Amino acid sequence: MLKYVIKRLLLMIPILLGVMFIIFFIMNIIPGDPASLMLGDFVPWEAKRALNEELGMYRPFLVRFGDYAFHAVQGDFGNSWRTHTPVFSEIFARFPTTIELAVGAIIMAVSIGVPLGVLAAVKQYTMADSIGSISAMFLSSIPSFWLGLLSILLFALQLRLLPSNGADSFRHFILPTVTLALPAAADFLRLTRSTMLEVIRQDYVRTARAKGASKRAVIWRHALRNALLPIVTIAVMYFGGLLGGVVITESVFAMPGVGTLTVNAIRSKDTPQVMAAVMLMATIFCALMLVVDLLYAFIDPRVRARYSKG
Repeated sequence: MLKYVIKRLLLMIPILLGVMFIIFFIMNIIPGDPASLMLGDFVPWEAKRALNEELGMYRPFLVRFGDYAFHAVQGDFGNSWRTHTPVFSEIFARFPTTIELAVGAIIMAVSIGVPLGVLAAVKQYTMADSIGSISAMFLSSIPSFWLGLLSILLFALQLRLLPSNGADSFRHFILPTVTLALPAAADFLRLTRSTMLEVIRQDYVRTARAKGASKRAVIWRHALRNALLPIVTIAVMYFGGLLGGVVITESVFAMPGVGTLTVNAIRSKDTPQVMAAVMLMATIFCALMLVVDLLYAFIDPRVRARYSKG
């Protein structure tokens, strides 16, 4: 197991370097130059040229990337071109908002989607299954920004029950969390239903029933445990995507998160800020994928035996 973990950690190095190169290249080909975006249209051209030269924009692309990668490997991601402060200072200031929103959304989505998916599979072709499937398709088709705007209109403006923007208290997170969780819960419901229908037809489930195991034990102890593998994978991937910046939801509810910070940095072509945010999220996502593989070993004894043998 330890050798596998070390191998996966070493494989993260070329992956992160590839992500670094791709993002740096994309930021390089985006139209416009940082000086024009930061100083505006009414600043003399000489001042813009001097700022671009100070930022190193006239050096060859590979030279700039090599210099950036050399310092980044040493932990120096530079200062923001807009605020002239270390890039991670603003990221870490906004990161708690994004992680609270992501954790709340994934917990709510799993708590709603998985039990309803199990119920729909056990009660296949019944009213419960039909209602669950129709609700899942309806929620999956709703754009998150539209659901967020409707939530603001109903609960914030009409009923005046919840705030519509900011992240100052628990009440500020209710609407954006529900906005993110409901479409995700629909996906988990459909995935759990299809996986459970496949598992409960397996021979070992029929054997457990033939031995006199209770229906609850068969469903929750035998069937669901084996159906959890794809659910865990999707849950962690979805959580990693949320940490990458729930840009639309943060923008709709005016929440000071990493997604909003990254979008503003892209608009001003603040390459150091964008690079730092993307590299942090890429590192977290790779680490989460490693956690998924390790969770497989605890969920499925066959995977644990394969790790031990390797």
